[in-house]
Amino acid sequence: MVQSKKQKICDHSLLITDFITGEISCSKCGIVQSEKVISFGPENFGLQNDDYQGAVRTGQKISLKMADMGLSTLIESKDRDSSGKSLSIDNKRAFHRLRMWDRNSRFSLQNQSYTNAFTLLDAIRSKLALPDHVVEKTAYLFRKAYQKKLLPGRSNHVILCASLYLACRITETPRTLSDIAQAGGVKKKTIQRGYRFLSRELDTYAKSYNPCEFVSRISNEVKISERSKIYAREILEIGVEKGITEGKHPMAMAAAAVYLAVQKNNENITQAKISLAAGISAVTIRNRVKELMVLEN
Repeated sequence: MVQSKKQKICDHSLLITDFITGEISCSKCGIVQSEKVISFGPENFGLQNDDYQGAVRTGQKISLKMADMGLSTLIESKDRDSSGKSLSIDNKRAFHRLRMWDRNSRFSLQNQSYTNAFTLLDAIRSKLALPDHVVEKTAYLFRKAYQKKLLPGRSNHVILCASLYLACRITETPRTLSDIAQAGGVKKKTIQRGYRFLSRELDTYAKSYNPCEFVSRISNEVKISERSKIYAREILEIGVEKGITEGKHPMAMAAAAVYLAVQKNNENITQAKISLAAGISAVTIRNRVKELMVLEN
């Protein structure tokens, strides 16, 4: 007898995932499409509510500020497989060579340079409260300088601080040369030379800081009113539009704007106090004040 009706073929349009068995199967016909699926979610066995989100199976993220970028390897010294059986002679020789290559790569000159530099970077980061994107950019610039062979004959310490200052300028993170020099233990002029050298060799140039970015820093230090903060920013924004701030030290311009703002609002903040908070001499602040006073008229 000939069958009149054609047998319908399942299109597997509705797939379900069983996270316990690690299988992906069709909800219509039950055919298993994939086995041993890796779960990228957090562990949920024997954990408290606070630990649930942090206990992930994917490991640490890839980061340029690590010498191995977070992709470290671990080869056991025992010549046995996962079931405990001894490896064959050929496999023992192969794993012995792999261990030697792995050990040599960890103690290579390049890896040691990265390790020493990024250890210092972590210390400077904690002192200056740097965000993650600035640290990653600094590590990228340092690696680029190493690949272009710019480090021989120069201090890795200086090149790292110069890379950090260049990264702050590129990302518009308000950190001055004095801040980095104090945190890194390097002279300011030395970092300046390293910064100019890196900018030229890496063909990476950054715009100067906007003085408005330093108003909050000075204002919080001398504790002025919010009204004075807003007025200081307004003065600097007009100065940027008219080109008065070009070529001037951004911290000095911010300090001068803050001084004009407290004078207008009759706040008892001396010029010496603002000078100490900004790290700029009182003479420089007075000269910048004369330039900004034209905007008030």
